[in-house]
Amino acid sequence: MSKTKQEMGIFDAPYRALTIGIILAVTTVAFEGLAITTIAPSVAQKLQGIHLYGWIFSAFLLSQIVGTMIIGQRINTNGVFASFVTSIFIFLIGIIIAATSVNMIMLITGRVLQGFGAGAMITCVYYIITLGYPNQLRTKILAMFSAAYILPALIGPYIAGLLTEYFSWRVVFWLVLPLIGLAVVLTLPAFRKFSTGEKKAVTTTGRKEGYAIFLAIGTGMLLSGLGMITNWKGIALSVIGVLVMILPLRELLPEGTFRVRRGLPATIFSRGLFVACYHATESYVVLALTDVKKLPADLAGLIVAAGALSWSAAAWLQTRLDTKDQGLGRNKRVMTGIGFMVVGVIAVMLAVSLPGGGIIFAVFSQIFTGFGIGLAHPTTGAIALQHTQTGKEGEISASLQFTDAFSPGLSIGIGGAFIAISQTLHWGLITGILIALSLQLLFAVVSFVISFRIKPNTSI
Repeated sequence: MSKTKQEMGIFDAPYRALTIGIILAVTTVAFEGLAITTIAPSVAQKLQGIHLYGWIFSAFLLSQIVGTMIIGQRINTNGVFASFVTSIFIFLIGIIIAATSVNMIMLITGRVLQGFGAGAMITCVYYIITLGYPNQLRTKILAMFSAAYILPALIGPYIAGLLTEYFSWRVVFWLVLPLIGLAVVLTLPAFRKFSTGEKKAVTTTGRKEGYAIFLAIGTGMLLSGLGMITNWKGIALSVIGVLVMILPLRELLPEGTFRVRRGLPATIFSRGLFVACYHATESYVVLALTDVKKLPADLAGLIVAAGALSWSAAAWLQTRLDTKDQGLGRNKRVMTGIGFMVVGVIAVMLAVSLPGGGIIFAVFSQIFTGFGIGLAHPTTGAIALQHTQTGKEGEISASLQFTDAFSPGLSIGIGGAFIAISQTLHWGLITGILIALSLQLLFAVVSFVISFRIKPNTSI
């Protein structure tokens, strides 16, 4: 007996190829991003660019914002098929450049293209979900979208570590090509089907595209300046970068964010700080474990995977608790989660600074920070959406996505600048890492304080 449209699921014949293709595309992007966390120290050492370590991550995250904004504004004009093909092409070019890099500048260029392509590609995926699935199936495919991050989070760092340890870090990049190729084969027919060729009227002035580009440029100037802050050129570049960043940030974030106004602005500000703390801490704990503690990359990858598993467990727990108390305990869950992260960052610093291995502290740090963000991240998203006016859901979602990409890009970059300064002043790598981690601890503490100003909208 054939199923009716109402009875069909996302893996039934009309949707199967598109569903598998979307899952593969998201999984590939997630694997590539998480794998880089494990191999970055080895890459930086092999390319003699440890002073540019932070740029491996910041270049990707900042260009991801630009790709998301540009494709998001242009997709109605150019069509989803052309936008997706362009996104894939840019992403693949970035992968090839990174895999064949002979120096850090070449690698960072590849990371810029990867970030732009990844941001644009995920934007296209969201768009095709709206076009390709009926309303009753969208929540299911979005759930699979989220689940597609779990497997890469659990095994990606470990596999990347093994490949780096026994073959080469370049293999990690090359491995992405067949995965993304299969995703393209499965999804392109659906993208072509929903690309009518009709050019829709441009409904945007392109202001957000411009703001995103200027923000990326300003942030790049700031991070470059901080890396050479010991001379006047670095100071000047840093000041100019901050000035360039001010207007784009005011326009791209909800009004009142910098004043930490109660409600949505405080929610976004607090979230930005703890997300920055988590991703930067994860990046620098791997550097510390492999380059300071001399652990093999695969073992460091396993420690990172412990954090991902903890995040998944906490996210499941907060869902159960939210159902049980009907959302009334969200504020407490955010504060509890950030509190766990504070403990986790302290444990990281102990793992780095104590003589010997420090493995136990490193594992506990990842479990605590992962559990903390697993509680706080989805909960702040739910609180933010509570403040959304009808018809403005997209703007709040964009603010959340923007914050999740920009804040870690900036934080990791600043940490990288501290390492560059330590190298310049001959303080040693461990000192630079500890300064970078101290900044993350400050972010977590400030985020915890601001969380007292998060107030869910109880009028809905």
